[in-house]
Amino acid sequence: MSDMKLIADGMLGKVARWLRMLGYDIKYADDLDDKEILRIAAEEKRIILTRDYQLFRKANASGVRAVFVNGRTHTEKLADLSRQLNIRLEIDIERSRCPKCNSAIKSVSKESVKDRVPPSTYKMHDEFWMCTGCGQVYWKGSHWKKINSSLDQAKKILLGGNAETP
Repeated sequence: MSDMKLIADGMLGKVARWLRMLGYDIKYADDLDDKEILRIAAEEKRIILTRDYQLFRKANASGVRAVFVNGRTHTEKLADLSRQLNIRLEIDIERSRCPKCNSAIKSVSKESVKDRVPPSTYKMHDEFWMCTGCGQVYWKGSHWKKINSSLDQAKKILLGGNAETP
């Protein structure tokens, strides 16, 4: 996993959450104008991810690396980013970041989350992770299969196959 840092414009919120789960440090600039995005990218050495061709051109003209993200669905966009930036389409839970706030997540004891998760979740699962920033608790619940299915679809697109829509 590289130390690549990213910033996504307001059109790529879902992709930003996915990239965080994949372990990438990505700021989501949903309320910033192009000038501010360019400033942050330059100061923090972040690559701009955008669907805005004007922002893409401005970035390149000012010496800031930017990637124009292609694709209609989030799986197509992830495949495109994997192709352009060599992003691994595998979740390594030890490197994952909080999809909500971009902070690191860490493994925590089951007992420490007893009062923070539904009783049925506590009963069914033994592994839990907590965001070091916002305190969100995570576990490999029913959504885990959907996450991996989406990543598998992105890999198929990357390899030139067609992904089935979920």
